[in-house]
Amino acid sequence: MYKGVALSVLASITFGVLYFYTQFLKPLDSEQTFAWRMLATLPFLTLFMWWTGDLKYIAEIFKRIFKQPALFIWLIISSVMCTSQLWLFLWGPMNGRGLEVSLGYFLLPLVMVLIGCVIYKEKLSKWQLAAVLFACMGVGHELWRIGSIAWETAYVAVAYPVYFFLRRAFKTDHLGGFWWDLFLILPVAIYLATLYSDSFNLIAQFPHLILAILGLGFLSAFGLGSYMLASRYLPFVIFGLLSYLEPILLAFSSIILGERIKAAEWFTYIPIWFAVLLLIVEGSIHLVKQQQKQKALSKNLENYQERLK
Repeated sequence: MYKGVALSVLASITFGVLYFYTQFLKPLDSEQTFAWRMLATLPFLTLFMWWTGDLKYIAEIFKRIFKQPALFIWLIISSVMCTSQLWLFLWGPMNGRGLEVSLGYFLLPLVMVLIGCVIYKEKLSKWQLAAVLFACMGVGHELWRIGSIAWETAYVAVAYPVYFFLRRAFKTDHLGGFWWDLFLILPVAIYLATLYSDSFNLIAQFPHLILAILGLGFLSAFGLGSYMLASRYLPFVIFGLLSYLEPILLAFSSIILGERIKAAEWFTYIPIWFAVLLLIVEGSIHLVKQQQKQKALSKNLENYQERLK
């Protein structure tokens, strides 16, 4: 559990940095940035998997394809579902739609909590239930305020939970499955980076883009790798609730990039931020109780050893 929580927090922080990092990739457009992100991420992801000992899962899926050819169809669908989200993640802040995308990440945890409770029969603690209620207040206010949901918001909120649910159903919920997601999109990435655009000329004109692309690949591999591992180690409900850290960081990054939260939008963000605060308080209380239990056990063990003497 603790490993999953740490990975989820690391992933959220990395995604917040990535949202702001897109500014270093100009003058590449969103399609060019997406293409180079895929091309640069796969090598770093492979190194990350070597470091974590997960390279074996790539070959495992390859063997499964020969035994179950229909699995390849799911891998293609999985690749499209995953990489389209990665494209949208970059497209949003580069086209002034960062807050719409970040709102999708606010709504995403609620959908994941719903799936966890309904499909996996996972239970919410009192703190988690309170967090969900405050999050619902924030999201509900936004729906009332604008009267509809932007397509960017809806796609993030619905497609990601379905993606994670199907990964578990098809038993590809590990880094090997994610590696195949990126590998299968390489033809599209190569096309966007070469035939579709003049990105090589841009890179020649702006040499800093070489380092920026390498940094993008490293951050993407680290953040996405941690996120995928966290999705495997954590219950669906906890994984969903912890995901609230990410949209807060994305919203802050959008503000740094020049977008502004309107006066009426504060009633959307404040309840959600309070929901995250409740989760932090619950986690802190849990850690303190665990430490107290460990100290009590250690003390009882010492007393027992003294009696034996």
